[in-house]
This record gives sequence, C-alpha cells and structure tokens, in this order.
Amino acid sequence: MNFYREFRVLPASKVKLKKIDASYHGDLDDGDAALPLIEEYKKKLRELQYRMYAEHKRSLLICLQGRDAAGKDGAINHVLGAMNPQGCTVTGFKQPSKAEAEHDFLWRCHKVTPRRGHVAIFNRSHYEDVLVQRVHKLVPKKVWSGRFAHINNFERLLADNDTTVLKFYLHIDAQEQLERFKKRIDDPTKHWKISESDYSEAHYWDEYTDAFEDVLEKCSTEYAPWFIIPANKKWFRNLAISQIVVSALESLDMQFPKPTVDIDSIRQKYHALSAAVDDAGPDRKNKGSKK
Repeated sequence: MNFYREFRVLPASKVKLKKIDASYHGDLDDGDAALPLIEEYKKKLRELQYRMYAEHKRSLLICLQGRDAAGKDGAINHVLGAMNPQGCTVTGFKQPSKAEAEHDFLWRCHKVTPRRGHVAIFNRSHYEDVLVQRVHKLVPKKVWSGRFAHINNFERLLADNDTTVLKFYLHIDAQEQLERFKKRIDDPTKHWKISESDYSEAHYWDEYTDAFEDVLEKCSTEYAPWFIIPANKKWFRNLAISQIVVSALESLDMQFPKPTVDIDSIRQKYHALSAAVDDAGPDRKNKGSKK
C-alpha cells in the first residue's frame, strides 16, 4: 500500500468527489488489522519528528480540511498526537476576528507557520477563504477566485524556505455525516461539539462540493500536494494519514547534526566524574537529595 501515491491529487488533474468512495479501506478488513500498522507509523513519526527537531533545518505544515464532522479533530488526536508537543503546534481557524479581518486573508495563517525544526497543524486553514466566503457569497467571485494564485504563491514561499506542506481533505459522504451528527446528539460528552452551523451548512452540500473540487484541482502542486483521504472509516483515515506523513518525512533524508563538542574528551570527563562519585561513596551520591 502506497497511500502517498494512491491518494495524492496530481497537479491540474480533474476531481469528482462523487466518484470517490468515502468508505474505501484498501485490502484491510477492519480496524483491528490496521492497528499494528498505525502504531508502527506513529512510532516512526515520533522518531522522524525528533530528527527534524535536532537537525533544525526544515519544518512541516499539515493542513486538514473537510466538511463538518469529517474527523479533523480525530486525526489530530489519534495520529498527529503521537508527536512531541514541544515541537508541535495546532491552530484552529474559525471565523476571523476583527483584527484578522482587517489584514489580508493570509495574515492570520502566515504568522503561525512552523519555524525550523517544528511542526504546525492547521485545523481548517487559509482555504476557508475560498470555501466559506465563496459558498455564502461573502465576497465577489473576482475576489475569491483570485485567491487561488495567492495561496499557491504563499505555499511556494513556504516550500522555498524548507517547509514541507501536506494538505489532507477528509472525504466523508452525506450519510456518514448524518450518522456522526446523531452520535453527537446521543452522547452527552459530545454535546459541546454541536453547533447550529453544522445543520445550516449541510444544506450547502453541493455548493461545498464544487468549492472543494476547485481547491483540489487548482491548489495541488508538486511543492504542496493535496491528498483525498477516504474518511468514513476512522481507522483507515488514521492509517492513511500516518503513512503519508511518514513517507514525506522519510524522503527528506534528515540527518542528526554533528556534535559541537569533542566526544572523546567528553567521554573521558564522564569517566573521571563517575570514578570521583564512586570514590566519594554514598554521601556524594546522595548529596542534594531530600531527606
């Protein structure tokens, strides 16, 4: 299984979401079969993030988009949560604040892109401005359509500065979305997730389909690819995303930096210190401990 190649949207290709099976799960039967693979990729992800943090030459930006209840939070919790939070930030993009609305539409995203050695995850992203604003006609077509070029240039700038950009569209169908809405109603611990907009936005299903297809067609590039992830089955979503992120990071061939000290000299100092501690006996070893 090579999900990077299978789910990647090739530049300038046509996308028809209705033709993509949101319940696709490859040759795996269920989540039990996928769990060992997911754990393996999560382990690799931790190791690769550690290497990126140590190398301190490049960074990673992951963008998650999808309809309401598509599983963006779940992907963060179950897959990307494997990474060390010390080198990782998560930013959710909702309706712009007054200050954000007074800047260009990319301003609020650019200021939270990852610095070298770090990973940034966008829960929704700069693409909201060619989705929501388009569907609800908040700006003229001339404005939102012109933003595709700005987005591609923005992502090119990030890539030119050694940021790997990976974008995931979590693809669910209308029936799955409805079932997830019902689970939120039936489970009191998920009531906090319910919003009026979930139901009002669902009536714009076809309009959002058109908007997402345009995004996927116009903004999947060699330097910032889109991936369409079948996400009806949460376990398969987790498996596909984790494998793709690992594959992208492995391709960078990241290296640990050379030591800034003479290791042989440090080793000698360590052995000398160890011998001194042994010679001093228990009092030296326990010095500073609380009684």
